[in-house]
Amino acid sequence: MQGIFVRTLIAMLGLFLASRIVPGIWIEGTGSFILAALLLGLVNAFVRPVMFLLTLPLTIVTLGLFVFVVNAAMFGLVAAMLDNFSVSGFWSALFGAIIVSITGTVASWYVGPKGRYEVFVVRRR
Repeated sequence: MQGIFVRTLIAMLGLFLASRIVPGIWIEGTGSFILAALLLGLVNAFVRPVMFLLTLPLTIVTLGLFVFVVNAAMFGLVAAMLDNFSVSGFWSALFGAIIVSITGTVASWYVGPKGRYEVFVVRRR
């Protein structure tokens, strides 16, 4: 349970950074950030794998670059579901999805699967 809470906070941080950095992304209210983070997790867990399989031939032809388009579509889908979350276009959705992905990746270096902070110490002998 703690892991879900920590990952939701990480997604909220990514959404906050995306709304501040990328012009064209607008989110109003703390509740909208929480709901957007939860919906983004659900959409990435259930809808994204289906979209990935449906667009697999196009992804192979473009050498994997079409995955960015799928990520932007999932970001835009979440924005379409919420009233207080808007994305002005494809490029805003693409850059917003990239910022949320980078935030999640960097945070996952320090957060384990159970939501605990992990630091690895390497000692040389």
